[in-house]
Amino acid sequence: QLQLVESGGGLVQPGRSLRLSCTASVTLEYYAIGWFRQAPGKEREGISCISSRSGGKEYAETVKGRFTISRDDAENTVYLRMTNLKPEDTAVYYCAANLAWLSSCSDTGLREREFSSWGRGTQVTVPS
Repeated sequence: QLQLVESGGGLVQPGRSLRLSCTASVTLEYYAIGWFRQAPGKEREGISCISSRSGGKEYAETVKGRFTISRDDAENTVYLRMTNLKPEDTAVYYCAANLAWLSSCSDTGLREREFSSWGRGTQVTVPS
């Protein structure tokens, strides 16, 4: 089972930026990786996905233009660069992998059920 570890969360003022990392002990090169978040009292939502070998990216409307997903397969890491953060971005952020060979976001979308390996999350807090 692929193990994922998120890092980079914290307390950040509105309008500032933060970069989250999702790291594995084995290569992520062949898998689509998604970022999800869950705010207090709300359901978990998919916010971004990057296909295997950086073949494509998707973003939820709530983060499009502010968040950027990228991957460094040499470092077994996927990043989520978050800019112009807002209080409504406060949530626990999770990364997850779709373990189908050469998986693509065009197949997974941002659907939680398409991702089988999950990290434990990292908290991002943007005070109002």
